[in-house]
Amino acid sequence: MATALASAGILLAGWQSGAHIAETGTSTTTSLSSSASTGGSAASGSTGSSGSAASGSTTAATYDGASVQTRFGTVQVQVTIQDGKITEVTPLQLTDAERKSAQISSRAAPVLRSEVIQAQSANVQTIGGATVTSDAYLTSLQAALDAAHF
Repeated sequence: MATALASAGILLAGWQSGAHIAETGTSTTTSLSSSASTGGSAASGSTGSSGSAASGSTTAATYDGASVQTRFGTVQVQVTIQDGKITEVTPLQLTDAERKSAQISSRAAPVLRSEVIQAQSANVQTIGGATVTSDAYLTSLQAALDAAHF
């Protein structure tokens, strides 16, 4: 239940900041609505694949998040889950509509990655000065975590 509420909060924040989620080739779109008069839409993670970890005895699975369209470009992340833990978050696309957008994204992504791995969820604070990128990053991440049933 807490995960669903966190997801709804992140999705609502992304929707309110002007982020719009685009449907990717293999993802599906579902609508969420709250008891208030606002609502947003979210695309679930598009793909999940498994691979062997270096240790040979554990399995790591990767899940692609939704492509999130912002006014500064598209954001999409991939999450790796191993032994029930988030072990990696890899940006597949980051905002790059302008030179400044690319700079902001390149500074914000490593901080967000670190925070997500430490928190083991998408329930982390946005990065000051990179609110749109942060919201889109976390929205895409939550879609990937939802696809992983994490």
